Amino acid sequence: MEKDLIYKISGLNELYDAFHRAQKNSNWKASVQKFESNLFANLNEISNLIRTNKYEQKPFNAFKLNERGHVRLIKSLHISDRVVQRTVCDNILTPYLNKYLIYDNGASQKNKGIDFCRKRLSVHLQKYIRKYGTDGYILLCDFRKFFDNINHEKLLEIFIKYIKDEKAINFIKKLIDTFKIDVSYLSESERKEAVNQVFNSLEYEKIDKKALTGKAFIYKSVGIGSQISQIAGIVYASEIDNYIKIVKGIKYYARYMDDFYVIDKDKQFLKALLIQIKEISSRLGLTLSDNKTQIRKLSAGFRFLKIKYSITKTGHIVKRVCSQNITRHRRKLRKLKKKVESGRIKFPDVFNMHKSWVGNLKRFDCYRTLNNIQNYFNSLFKKEIENYERKRKTRTKNTRFNIPADVELFTDWRLENSKIPGIFSNRATSAIRY
Repeated sequence: MEKDLIYKISGLNELYDAFHRAQKNSNWKASVQKFESNLFANLNEISNLIRTNKYEQKPFNAFKLNERGHVRLIKSLHISDRVVQRTVCDNILTPYLNKYLIYDNGASQKNKGIDFCRKRLSVHLQKYIRKYGTDGYILLCDFRKFFDNINHEKLLEIFIKYIKDEKAINFIKKLIDTFKIDVSYLSESERKEAVNQVFNSLEYEKIDKKALTGKAFIYKSVGIGSQISQIAGIVYASEIDNYIKIVKGIKYYARYMDDFYVIDKDKQFLKALLIQIKEISSRLGLTLSDNKTQIRKLSAGFRFLKIKYSITKTGHIVKRVCSQNITRHRRKLRKLKKKVESGRIKFPDVFNMHKSWVGNLKRFDCYRTLNNIQNYFNSLFKKEIENYERKRKTRTKNTRFNIPADVELFTDWRLENSKIPGIFSNRATSAIRY
């Protein structure tokens, strides 16, 4: 079975399935449409290139993305390369590696994600409080520049441990090495030191491209933006997962990429564990963030994955949204208001975005915060809301099937004590239901 892995990923059926998964939500792009216009010929070419070991990945399209106040360097792939990575990840890496991951490794996997990790933290807190009460501590850890400092050699050692097909490993190595870093601008001694130093891709982008001659490379970093990078992030710190869960036998632990936590009643035990985690991290070429790595008392409250947790004396777990998220959303609404007024964006699009954001926050203990932000939204877009209310009142039964979907959606929200549509209502005024 394993000897046929390279043929399995290059089969036309597998490539066809990989294309349809890779083009999801991006089939509006010209590059995707052009590739699809001659789909079978393109897939056949990719298949032949993989089987004859002549496949070469196209250059990355690198750009910066400001995500929740953090600037990230994204390296996106051409659709043909996304298809190749999709078939490799779905047919080799995911099935071969997932069964060796702990259950509480929750990022970028089927039926898992950030909500899964938040729920696991709540479950672990509940179980801990039932057994030991509210007295205890939580160790919160975060790696510095996690994806930028994944070592290619150590990553491949993990893959080789579970995947025994040499041709498949060589092909995966070729994909990973496309992220190698050109260090031609450094001296020989500086290159040796750079391997063990924390690499920052954003600072690296500031270097003059003329100095990067391609004469010397260091093999670390996997750029954000490709599927194989996500799998690398899931698997790379598995040694820490196994050490904490299996060797130490700690139940109250979970990891989401570079963020993880450990709950225990003994603070000294967590301090000793942190030293051991740092030793393992050093072997992997990773560094813990001094600012974000800390031991907190459970009763004092803490933050994890952008949520503030606090525990009452009775053991009730209160989850609130960080104030920075609220401030950021208010600023975003003000910018969107200007775009609506200038005609650059339509109000229904703004409304749907806002409703989605509010729907996410309704799962947490922030009723007053949501009430305030909705009142702010209502006052900011009062004119636009009134226009839609006016349209709603003038509707007749003869035109019920011609009512825009966004108008119907808008009338779902009402505040009991407000004439302007809101979100908290026990007597929701429904639009026409078909």
